[in-house]
Amino acid sequence: MEKNGKSLRNLLSVKWIILFTGIAGSHLLFAQQSLETLYRLTGDAVTGVFEPQREVIQNCSAVIYNKRDEIAYGVVISKDGYILTKASEIQIEEKSEEEAKDKAEPEGEKKSEDKAKPDGKEKSKPGKEFKLPIPEGLPPGTKIEDAGAIVLAVRVDKQEFDEVKIVHIDKKWDVALIKVDAQDLTPAEFAPDSKLEQGTWVVVNGATSRTKRRVLAGIISAQAREIPKDGVVGLGLVLEKVKDKLQVKDVSKGGGADLAGVKVNDIIVNLEQKKVAELKDIAEILVGKKPGEEVKLTVKRAGKDVELTVKLAILAGSEKPMDRNDQMSGDFSERRSDFPRVIQHDILANSNTMGGPVLNMKGQVVGMNIARANRCETYAIPVEELQVIAKEMLEHSFK
Repeated sequence: MEKNGKSLRNLLSVKWIILFTGIAGSHLLFAQQSLETLYRLTGDAVTGVFEPQREVIQNCSAVIYNKRDEIAYGVVISKDGYILTKASEIQIEEKSEEEAKDKAEPEGEKKSEDKAKPDGKEKSKPGKEFKLPIPEGLPPGTKIEDAGAIVLAVRVDKQEFDEVKIVHIDKKWDVALIKVDAQDLTPAEFAPDSKLEQGTWVVVNGATSRTKRRVLAGIISAQAREIPKDGVVGLGLVLEKVKDKLQVKDVSKGGGADLAGVKVNDIIVNLEQKKVAELKDIAEILVGKKPGEEVKLTVKRAGKDVELTVKLAILAGSEKPMDRNDQMSGDFSERRSDFPRVIQHDILANSNTMGGPVLNMKGQVVGMNIARANRCETYAIPVEELQVIAKEMLEHSFK
């Protein structure tokens, strides 16, 4: 507590230094001169204030590599090597049924005994298995690492791990649980909640070397909220006007309308108990609707009205195009939408720095970075949801 109090006093000192420097600089003839590097947010005078948080990140945050390149960070959640990270940054794929069968033990061979769980229960057979993409058609004798395939390695503090197991993924949150063979890692301490006022200081991973981490600091810049999936919500239908009526010309396979039972040549009568005669009528009714919501659709088929329930989804090809802000943002995450709830901060980042912890001034995890949205917004999964994800994934690993 005393150490944290000292850090806060140092932080206030840095603020006064920056303010004084700004005031003094305003009297200079060349007012466009920038702040001295030492006192910028990434400068040593500022980052040095957060040394207690840096030590926490040094011990409970993982750096994930593809060969020698850093591709993500991670949050250590157990002493024996379980780590949470952002799944899409390491391009995890689900193994096919054929691959799973190939890995099965031959008939007649004695199966090894299941390892016991920490609580004494026997470990059952694993469910889905996951892998990293490997290029097809490799010549015999080609090394995987030389063929452009992803070869994962993990470093926590000064420990390096070359064997990394992908345990489970949560597609809804874009989170992966990975495992390394460790015994004495330092798990992150979770904060009671992520209820932080806008303007509250938070700290994340900055640049890293082989032996020491740096940190970056910023503030909570928006209230916790849902980030809907980019794109236009629709029924999954192609419609055409036939004699003043909307007729179904095509049904998107696997879409909401297809699953609901809409058929080609059906006539659209009502949507959400409102008469529909034009395409604009449907668009107006769907304004504000979200993917996954259900709507009531009435169609006329063979002279009879048929009531259907359609689950809405994002229409293929309707994703948000890059805008000017995106072009100015530099590197951002491939997936930066469709999250049930996030907290947002303004710390500089890129897609390769996602997956690491977001710390409060006590060194507790208030969230996990999940998406670099643009040049001034980074999203993090709140600690409340993160703990649920971790618990469910760990339980799944023993099923």
